Amino acid sequence: MIYKLRIILDNEDDVFRDLAIENTDTLEDLHNAIVNAFGFDGSEMASFYTCDDNWNQEDEIPLFDTGDVPGEMRIMSDLSLEDMLYEKQTKIIYVYDFLNMWTFLVELAAIEEKQAGATYPELLFSHGLMPIGANDPTFEADDDNLFAEFEDELDEDDLDMFEGGDDSFEDFGFEENWN
Repeated sequence: MIYKLRIILDNEDDVFRDLAIENTDTLEDLHNAIVNAFGFDGSEMASFYTCDDNWNQEDEIPLFDTGDVPGEMRIMSDLSLEDMLYEKQTKIIYVYDFLNMWTFLVELAAIEEKQAGATYPELLFSHGLMPIGANDPTFEADDDNLFAEFEDELDEDDLDMFEGGDDSFEDFGFEENWN
């Protein structure tokens, strides 16, 4: 079977590529196809990320094993496209070059029969030009009040116990010359 994918650059301008690739190809094959389709030189690290329907990033699948224990991490060459993308899971995120953070939204658009005489992966359509530099990623928290769980019930009146000039810490067992 052939997967038809739309790879969209996460950018203000409309920049995307449509690719056809065999469902048995690996994520590393898809990585190479994306690198070629967008004109990168392929010399930078990259990772795919699983995500939910709202593009919220989940598990990382790197190009190389970067874990503490060799062989513990799943890497791109270990997973076929059909392992990652199917009718109920149509989205993954691709990040190329971790210094510039080129981020792409990859979506499975169709699953079709293989065309006789066609070679895959194949660039089907190209729209938009790559910008000079990647967008600065924005990292936003889900909750506006991040530290709400750390707030205590003390207010300014509770801090009055430290006023009054008695700065003696003898009650805590500290000696004057402890070193």
